[in-house]
Amino acid sequence: MEESTGNFSIKYWAEDDQPREKLMLKGKAALSDAELIAILIGSGSRNESAVELSKRILASVDNNLNALGKQSLQQLMSFKGIGEAKAITIAAAMELGRRRRDEAGVDLKRITSSRAVFEIMQPIIGELPHEEFWILYLNNSNKVTYKAQLSKGGITGTIVDVRIVFKTALEQNATGIILVHNHPSGVLQASEPDKQITKQLKAAGQALSINVLDHVIVTENGYLSFADDGIL
Repeated sequence: MEESTGNFSIKYWAEDDQPREKLMLKGKAALSDAELIAILIGSGSRNESAVELSKRILASVDNNLNALGKQSLQQLMSFKGIGEAKAITIAAAMELGRRRRDEAGVDLKRITSSRAVFEIMQPIIGELPHEEFWILYLNNSNKVTYKAQLSKGGITGTIVDVRIVFKTALEQNATGIILVHNHPSGVLQASEPDKQITKQLKAAGQALSINVLDHVIVTENGYLSFADDGIL
């Protein structure tokens, strides 16, 4: 039986529309490389469909996506029907694929000490002129599966939303979290508000069986760990 949408079977669709409809009906894995590229470029020319143009582009690099990702904008634009906008779209998609591949090959960072937290977060917030509050979300092997900026404030402080912290923790299936914020002043001392928000988050986490493992204050050259100092 032919697949159809509405009153029209696939064979009556314009060829440039077929990849989109095929993806919706069968999923992205069902599409060929050429069909996926055809979705990116949207349309071909008067004499050539987007799918045919994509096949021709792939044939020029021996159907090798890695080689396609190395093509310059000028090389892509040498194909009739590929202008600057379409060339940029292809290049951007190839770059996203490369970055995804790189990230997939990186081992999750396991937290074995407060020093490991400092090494992750110092390059991100250690030298900022304003205060930021971040959360590291950990699995049951104490590996960081996700990290997120929770709030951003002035030099005098920032605001923490407890609901967002644990909503994200549940979404990430985290079993533990580590609180991290910076002190632009360079002073490694926990303030009363720092202690209060830690206590508040720890209590909320206990109700959800999500442990607050540490709260680390980061500066340009050092850090303070609530767990190490016995104030967690």
